[in-house]
Amino acid sequence: MLISNLKHSPKGGAGRGLLIMLLALGVMQVNAQDLSHYKRVIKELSSAKYQGRGYAKGGANKAGKFLQKEYQKAGVDEVTLQPFKLDINTFSGKMEMKSLTPNPSPVRDGKTWKKLTPGVDFSMREYSPGVRGEFPVYHVDTLNYDADRMFADLAKPEYANCLVACEFWFTYRHSKDFQRLQKAGECNNAGLIYTWPSPIKFFKAYGHRVVDKPIIWVTPEAIKDVQRVKLDVDNKFLKDYECFNVIAKIEGQRHDSCYVFTAHYDHLGNLGKKIFYAGANDNASGTAAIVTLADYYAKNRPPYDMYFLSFSGEDANLRGSEYFANNPIVPLSQIKYLFNIDMVGDNNPVQYCECSEEGMRGYQLFEQINNEKKYFTSLHRGDLAANSDHYPFATRHVPCIFLENEKGDAFQYYHTIYDTYQTVKFDSYEPVFRLVRDFIEKY
Repeated sequence: MLISNLKHSPKGGAGRGLLIMLLALGVMQVNAQDLSHYKRVIKELSSAKYQGRGYAKGGANKAGKFLQKEYQKAGVDEVTLQPFKLDINTFSGKMEMKSLTPNPSPVRDGKTWKKLTPGVDFSMREYSPGVRGEFPVYHVDTLNYDADRMFADLAKPEYANCLVACEFWFTYRHSKDFQRLQKAGECNNAGLIYTWPSPIKFFKAYGHRVVDKPIIWVTPEAIKDVQRVKLDVDNKFLKDYECFNVIAKIEGQRHDSCYVFTAHYDHLGNLGKKIFYAGANDNASGTAAIVTLADYYAKNRPPYDMYFLSFSGEDANLRGSEYFANNPIVPLSQIKYLFNIDMVGDNNPVQYCECSEEGMRGYQLFEQINNEKKYFTSLHRGDLAANSDHYPFATRHVPCIFLENEKGDAFQYYHTIYDTYQTVKFDSYEPVFRLVRDFIEKY
């Protein structure tokens, strides 16, 4: 209505100036509204209501129901839920760890135990069983490492039922030796401690199983010179846990081809009764981006059908996207281009991308648009990897691109308790939105 009324403005310079000013104000208001919507969705999904959008407390499914309503409010033509099941190990019960260092003060039993903080000083490897008890700690000599000597030491009575502590990447380089320490009957150790620099990480990717012995992530500072530890950790393995993908559709003028937008809405859930992983950047940010894209295209009808796929199970090894790729509601051959948006809540002026082989023609167009519009200082294309929900589609020859704004100020908090609404950045939202929008107009 505003533009219609302005058609009758005077033809003089003042009228044109007023028109330009009001149009610019209108554009600013639209952008501000998009950013406001974007922020609101991130804030909601990263709140305590959803407990890290994990599985043990139903947070992921609660988040999915919220997204269903968001798509409906946006005015999409159809919203459906695609159920699937997964097996997942969880930690939502007791989560206590204490350490004993040399020269204890004479307190009570003659020992001073330091209580470590979950998510700050330690976390659990995702496939770890629960563990209770008091254990001696064996520190691996990584400077003068000798596997035979280590196993001989561990056979000594003083190290019976010990936890073997070692820097994670060292265990990775000597994986055959340390895999022996994870198996029951191979050695008399009770489990392992992997050291990782602060902020300590937590993962879910390989949580579809539980190994024989507990494995704990600990910061180097928290385990340095520690002689003994006490642990009281609960795990609960969920078999055939029911999840769902949220699928929104906007009908275009043509139905023989479609564009697809994907983002995962699940995250890491809980570490004990009090700690949850908010996952504001990973991946409330990408989820919010495709919700606002759905809102935009519901108001600006596209030439082709559009699907907005909010996946669950990504942090459990891409389970939701893999299920959809095996059970698509639209033939994969009809996808003109797929955009996977993950962790764009950051401020790096360089945009990271990955492409399928079939998506490279599109990538060249992305570069052309970015060079013209200067949305980012540059695009950095990495090697295709199984690191997010584009991968099941890339391996099935779908033209696709993965957009992730990494290595900014928020990236350091990836998979930590510090990935919150307070640390997420909003700088990349508008350039990502415009880059995708411009691409669709020209592709």
